[in-house]
Amino acid sequence: MLYTLQKNPSGKADIIEALRKRGIDFVLTDGLRSLTRSKGANDDELKRALEEADRRRIDPVATKLPTEKEAATVLENAKKHTLIALEEMPDFVVKQQIKRSYAYAGTGNYLNADQLVVAVSYSTSLGEQNKILTLNGVLQENPRPNQLFSDIGGYTSIGEFVGFLSGVFKPESETIFGIVDTDLIGDRKTIVWDYRIKASKASYKISSGDTSRVINAGYEGKIWIDRQNFRVLRFEMNATEIPPDYPVRRVHRIIDYDWVTINNDKYLLPITADVSLIGREKNLLLESRNRSRFKNYQKYGTDVKILDDDIKPETEPKKP
Repeated sequence: MLYTLQKNPSGKADIIEALRKRGIDFVLTDGLRSLTRSKGANDDELKRALEEADRRRIDPVATKLPTEKEAATVLENAKKHTLIALEEMPDFVVKQQIKRSYAYAGTGNYLNADQLVVAVSYSTSLGEQNKILTLNGVLQENPRPNQLFSDIGGYTSIGEFVGFLSGVFKPESETIFGIVDTDLIGDRKTIVWDYRIKASKASYKISSGDTSRVINAGYEGKIWIDRQNFRVLRFEMNATEIPPDYPVRRVHRIIDYDWVTINNDKYLLPITADVSLIGREKNLLLESRNRSRFKNYQKYGTDVKILDDDIKPETEPKKP
């Protein structure tokens, strides 16, 4: 199946379905991991499905799907806990380190574009605001509040802190859920659900610099919910219902969450985000990718300081 994947990229879904439904009965070696990376163009979802299948092979009891009753309880508690937590979101500032790269779509051969350090402020009254502090290690003079990334070109995104999780769980989204799998996030046991929100119910917009047209899109993907404390530890989404004549063809996003301390209190907030966009330029499909790390969460109003490790140059982004 891997060897035929390069000629038939749509076969990736068949491989993932086989891994999840049938599993594997062989030892997952580094050689097989390498083969999956090379033949699968470093596809993250394919790699995760293979690792999940190996965990089920090693420990089928611990990775067994929950009963319908347990699954329903976990999902309902996750909705309740997440919406409460989003309402009680603290005002904060955080340093966002972004490495932007690009590739011809489907190749996985990313080339470095630039590196940014951004001060992100979040408050319940003003929402999310950004200031670009450095570009490729060069300090920006008098960075403006809420400075748009379009000022320096390239692709960016917002919504990692509140927007998408709120969209998944709020009742008016009419989200459709389906249990998929079990998984480990660090040492935390999780249940994986897929979800789908129609464009007519989602408050998700996509814009492109090539056109003034802004579209409403739906989104679907998976969420990883901690089986003990009912919080979302990983969020994955793909934009849906994109018009066929729109320059943006695909938007994919993965956000990982962990507990951070702000003013001596613990909050579950993003620690990494990986966002990619495929757009049409003339007759080519090009992929832009932003990999972000969120560091040093602090109380709102605190200055974000640039340290030496924030501006170390990186000639090439590491492959996923």
